[in-house]
Amino acid sequence: MGSFSGVDEFLKHCEQSGDAAYGAFKALLEKLEDPTTRAEARVFLASLQKRFDSKEDSDRCLQKFHFRIHDIHLADHQGYQRRKKLTMMVIPSIFIPEDWSFTFYEGLNRHPSSIFKDKIVAELGCGNGWISIALAEKWSPLKIYGLDINPRAVKVSWINLYLNALDENGQPIYDGEKKTLLDRVEFHESDLLAYCRNHNIQLERIVGCIPQILNPNPEAMSKMITENASEEFLYSLSNYCALQGFVEDQFGLGLIARAVEEGIAVIKPTGIMIFNMGGRPGQGVCKRLFERRGFRVTKLWQTKVIQAADTDISALVEIEKNSRHRFEFFMGLVGDQPICARTAWAYGKSGGSISHALSVYSCQLRQPNQVKIIFDFLKNGFQEISNSLDLSFGDDSVADEKIPFLACLASILKEKSFFPYEPPAGSTGFRNLIANFMRIYHHIPLNNDNVVIFPSRAVAIENVLRLFSPRLAIVDEHLTRYLPKQWLISLAIESEPNGKSSEDVITVIEAPRQSDLMIELIKKLKPQVVVTGMAHFEAVTSSAFEHLLDTTRQIGSRIFLDISDHFELSSLPGSNGVLKYLSGNFLPPHAAVICGLVKNQVYSDLEVAFVISEEETIFKALSKSVELLEGGTALFSQYYYGCLFHELLAFQLADRHLPAERECAKAESVEMIGFASSAISVINSAELSINEGDDTELIHMDVDQSFLQIPSPVKAAIFESFARQNMVESEFDVKTGIRQFIKSNYGFPTDSSTEFIYGDSPLALFNKMVLCCIQEGGTLCFPAGSNGNYVSAAKFLKAKIVYIPTHSEEGFKLTEKKLMVVLGTVNKPWLYLSGPTINPTGLLYNNEEMCVLLSVCAKFGARVVIDTSFSGLEFNTEGWGRWNLEDSLSKLNCLGNSSFSVSLVGGLSSEMLTGGLRFGFLVLNSSELVDAFYTLPGLSKPHSTMKYAIKKLLDWREQKAGNLLKAVTEHRGILRNRSDCLKETLQSCGWNVLDCYSGVSMVAKPSAYLGKTVKLSCSLKRGSTSSGEVFEAKLDDSNIREAMLRATGLCINSSSWTGIPGHCRFTIALDDAKFEQALKCIVMFKTSVLGD
Repeated sequence: MGSFSGVDEFLKHCEQSGDAAYGAFKALLEKLEDPTTRAEARVFLASLQKRFDSKEDSDRCLQKFHFRIHDIHLADHQGYQRRKKLTMMVIPSIFIPEDWSFTFYEGLNRHPSSIFKDKIVAELGCGNGWISIALAEKWSPLKIYGLDINPRAVKVSWINLYLNALDENGQPIYDGEKKTLLDRVEFHESDLLAYCRNHNIQLERIVGCIPQILNPNPEAMSKMITENASEEFLYSLSNYCALQGFVEDQFGLGLIARAVEEGIAVIKPTGIMIFNMGGRPGQGVCKRLFERRGFRVTKLWQTKVIQAADTDISALVEIEKNSRHRFEFFMGLVGDQPICARTAWAYGKSGGSISHALSVYSCQLRQPNQVKIIFDFLKNGFQEISNSLDLSFGDDSVADEKIPFLACLASILKEKSFFPYEPPAGSTGFRNLIANFMRIYHHIPLNNDNVVIFPSRAVAIENVLRLFSPRLAIVDEHLTRYLPKQWLISLAIESEPNGKSSEDVITVIEAPRQSDLMIELIKKLKPQVVVTGMAHFEAVTSSAFEHLLDTTRQIGSRIFLDISDHFELSSLPGSNGVLKYLSGNFLPPHAAVICGLVKNQVYSDLEVAFVISEEETIFKALSKSVELLEGGTALFSQYYYGCLFHELLAFQLADRHLPAERECAKAESVEMIGFASSAISVINSAELSINEGDDTELIHMDVDQSFLQIPSPVKAAIFESFARQNMVESEFDVKTGIRQFIKSNYGFPTDSSTEFIYGDSPLALFNKMVLCCIQEGGTLCFPAGSNGNYVSAAKFLKAKIVYIPTHSEEGFKLTEKKLMVVLGTVNKPWLYLSGPTINPTGLLYNNEEMCVLLSVCAKFGARVVIDTSFSGLEFNTEGWGRWNLEDSLSKLNCLGNSSFSVSLVGGLSSEMLTGGLRFGFLVLNSSELVDAFYTLPGLSKPHSTMKYAIKKLLDWREQKAGNLLKAVTEHRGILRNRSDCLKETLQSCGWNVLDCYSGVSMVAKPSAYLGKTVKLSCSLKRGSTSSGEVFEAKLDDSNIREAMLRATGLCINSSSWTGIPGHCRFTIALDDAKFEQALKCIVMFKTSVLGD
């Protein structure tokens, strides 16, 4: 045949060695692949088989000639031809069918006949191809891809395919569809599913019988796999696997784990995976491998098989030595008491026969589309997360919430290089989802401008009361636990002698939730604000709500009704009287609805709240109160509940119901309380962020947020924090990490009495410190050139404020002389300092400067609040000494001035590049302040998932993880370049720029523009100003913000915000495209005002 004159010469060549035999059959395969010589080659194979037709002769052939052609007898008559057997060839360098593969085939047979019919199938570790051929013969799949990493196995499989696709005369054997096995089966060299992945083949079935024991010689697995490798090495590929980087490696199941994850990417949503699993690690471990990846698992078949004598289990013994896990073996086939790997190894070495369980598992994804999205995200550099992922759930309702959210989160993290700006009122997308849910499920025609998002119900209630500052409020007794203690003990319920109420005192009276009792109190006490829920028996109908509305309207009270306990996120929500009323009536101007979202199946303590108001002024004021007091609401909390709303809306047809005809609210008979004058003053004067209308897109250089690219380690930490199940407290306890962080960065001392407090943002924590200052009767001192949002928040809270002058000669930094002058005139001073990075100027306090300032504060017994939340991205540190405050503070604390204390407020968003993660910490070393702080409930605290992510990042920072440190270095480089670029552009356009060295913002003076009278055509529509209107004014350091906005759409902060006369603030941590647009806007404004 070919280069051989006959069978004898062929055998003589094969007798030389296994490699020679393989070469001979490889040449024969070429004849089989050629249609002109195919029949002749098949006849030659028949002659070879007949030469060794008995079992003894076949075994002798394998020993002497290094191959064997034999028959595998099937349990029943198979396929169209009713075959009883398949003819198969093997060589020593490939897997020889044994109990393992036969048991696997028996398990496959337990599936119904339709499972493979007309399906696209892949077999992993096909060996000599007999299972692929048997499946094709019996079930007529559309195509089976037999895959093996051993190139010789693939060649032998093709030979076996021709052996069974052609009869002994070389003629094709057709099935009932006039197809041969050659039409249904292909074999390819492939590392697991690489062939299918590279050729975009979507599979409907994946079956596999692949190695599940680590090679005792790991170096052997690193060799290049070629058909010319040694027989021993190629054969070892059938018995052993290498470490795959999966947690299942410790059980020898790493290769299976990789196969499953590769399979998720290429299997169709309704596809099924079937794997042969050795029971050595234990049935629970084997099953969990699939379940934690989102599969439902069915055990098709189980038996015991003798442990192959040529497989070394010493690697399992080593695993047992280094862990508490025990593998399961049995003594012989009849033993029913398991023994560990070490005992089995010793028993086998002594001549005993050991066995292990062998099971066939059928697995199908429970939510395939979502699971595919999750693993598509994980495969891009997030292998470590895969090891902690757990998609197994005892409760389907938990799975139905968590898996879609993880898929949503994976999509967000994959698609977004940074988290875009969202208005303080809440994510526009999230508010739209709430409005759509109300419209579709409750027939209430709301839009996103009727919804304001808060971090929690407690925050919403406190913000409402601070916004109105009522003399007297009645609050549901179930809700008062969220309010400051002094409000609940005040007895100032009478009006002032002049008939006016004092805004400095809020008195809250607790009331029962039952509506008739609440109404009686309202009528008697005549409160200005009422906050209440509804009793369960009254919540079903709208009558109690209507009665409350009428009573408060007649009395002149504003009412905020809490429906948290009765609001259902369900496709079939129960009857809700309040929402039923709103479907037919407008919400009166004096009323609003509060709803805290806490009812979810997965994260029991994860909360977001929303307030519904159809009064535009209320919506705007509440939105600004969120920005002033909280800075906004955690983005990922909004994503989570947004996903729940989206799932409920996804299958609903939009606008199936005509908009409801709603009755207008009754006219107010009594004048209602308005916003507190102090609140109105702050809201009108504070330069809060500008929100774009529907028809424009603004460029925000006025927000303290980084829009730079989020590093992979941060994305990994975020995803893992939500993916984890059953976290214990030690996994999200960040105290040790924060302690080390402030020690290494600032040398800030702590001890066992130090209190660590965590909030959703540094701003929220700072505001609680402002309240402590007010409660103590202190005066809050701000250096001129402090962050405008912090100053406005303190004003909103009605703190007593003093400004400390700063001058351009010192870069608007606070000096010892100026500080001494002010502190000498102030009673109970509290000093706010931003450092080491000063926001907004971007300058730095060095260690010596800070120690001098602290010495002055100690002399006057001042309480100091150091805000480090803008620090961590120092990009020009030449000549700057890092902080080490420990020695200085130790000496100052020994001076004995008990009122002197230093507290540290911080965040990790700058240094840790945390993107959308919101996290703040407060470190208190004064027991008096700790006690005062805890009298102020209502702090919105970060969820355990957020703390888990922060802890992860802190640990990586401490370990000096390369990817994270590299990303920080890159961000510093970007900010340095941005600073230089913006400085150059501003100077060329007539601005005097103050050099900055750190952080995300810088200041500049519009020298060339001051005093210029401008008449500008507006480029955008904002508020009541329509596109095309003209803006005319004489420019100063305050209205230049409005001029730039109207002319170019660029948002900056004026001197009113910076507190530095003449100087505006620009933030530089924009994404590349926005930053380039911002530079063009600056040039455009110069052209509009100064000409070319």
